[in-house]
Amino acid sequence: MTNLLADGIGRNIDWATFGIVVGIMSGVALVLALCIILISRFCQVKEDPRIKEVEQRLAGANCGACGHPGCAGFAKALVEGKATLDSCGQTNKEAQIEISNILGVAFDGATEPTVAVVACCGGNQCDDKYAYQGYGNCVNQNMLAGGRKACEVGCMGSGSCVDACPYMAIECFDGYAHIDPDICRSCGLCIQTCPKRLIKRVPKSAKVYVACSTECRGKDVMTKCKAGCIACGKCERTCPNGAIHLVNNVPIIDYSKCINCGKCLEACPRHCIKYVNPADEPGKNVTKVESETPDKAE
Repeated sequence: MTNLLADGIGRNIDWATFGIVVGIMSGVALVLALCIILISRFCQVKEDPRIKEVEQRLAGANCGACGHPGCAGFAKALVEGKATLDSCGQTNKEAQIEISNILGVAFDGATEPTVAVVACCGGNQCDDKYAYQGYGNCVNQNMLAGGRKACEVGCMGSGSCVDACPYMAIECFDGYAHIDPDICRSCGLCIQTCPKRLIKRVPKSAKVYVACSTECRGKDVMTKCKAGCIACGKCERTCPNGAIHLVNNVPIIDYSKCINCGKCLEACPRHCIKYVNPADEPGKNVTKVESETPDKAE
């Protein structure tokens, strides 16, 4: 029976037609393969060899804070002239000089190491305009009437920047975000994440910064926040080197002129000029021995 079936199947196959079909398919496959080879050879996009050289000298964090898809994307943008080195806060000065030489541009030393600071210190001292109910994330809160804070640019202290920081350099207390300059790598992810754009970069050598961003006049500020800048101008008048100027009611520090004397910080009646590094605050790390002494009133 098996032999009869096999013979029947064999007699029903038209081997000539089968051979023609196989030949046609093989020919089509060969033509397609040749087309692919020709297209890949004559239509390939040649990558600028400088892109790889630049990428090798970048920090390699692939954090995306520069606004490009990783260091490879940033390197491509640099070579194409669509980005500048100051968009990367992690590449060191030596590597920046090498990249500048590869790109054939002058290195002016403007890319001084920086740290991030939060330009707001209102927190619990700033009124809320409503009680927020829902997922406690700043980005989500901002979708509802610009966030719960009475100040339009007030930090909500709900930790979107904390979640974004890959180095765990940020924590929220007293109702607003605080950045540890000793841990901060100035990658910029927190800057991109903050819905109020309150996080700024300042030179790592800076001692003080302005912890307020409101452009409101003094009277309006005082009705909303007990810590906000009232644009009194005392910091501007006190600075011995002319490094501070009020712009739209916000004190702006020119760090190229700042001598870190701290007089602006002392003059501010609202205490919204802060130390970049809290450890620099006088008495911050001093142990108070007198606290162990019994109270004389007792």
